[in-house]
Amino acid sequence: MITQEVTLRDLLEDVMRRHKKRPCRLAAELGVSHVTVGRWLSGHDTPNTSSCRKLSEYSGVPLRKILSIAGHLPKTVKQVPAEWPEFREYVLGKYPEELDEDLVYIIEDLIEHRRTRRYGGQKS
Repeated sequence: MITQEVTLRDLLEDVMRRHKKRPCRLAAELGVSHVTVGRWLSGHDTPNTSSCRKLSEYSGVPLRKILSIAGHLPKTVKQVPAEWPEFREYVLGKYPEELDEDLVYIIEDLIEHRRTRRYGGQKS
């Protein structure tokens, strides 16, 4: 299995992309200066635990993951699938703004229901 370390810059860029925010606007919404966010993006600084908590609440990313990326906890790595991604990973990656966990769960349930009807309970 291939693994890839998630960096703070990757995380921040993903958050800004999903929320359609520039660094200065992200800084304002987190209650930090735009210089601070710039230092995070450049790798010259990392958020403190209080800023990690704000970033977690703002982004929806689990606090434990953000603390790990910021270096406050042991590192976690993102697992890059060697083959096709699972349905949940695929749709949340492709439609991050349109679908939330509840909708993905409903779609997965509908797929399983259809498989049960079509294949008599056997997964295809």
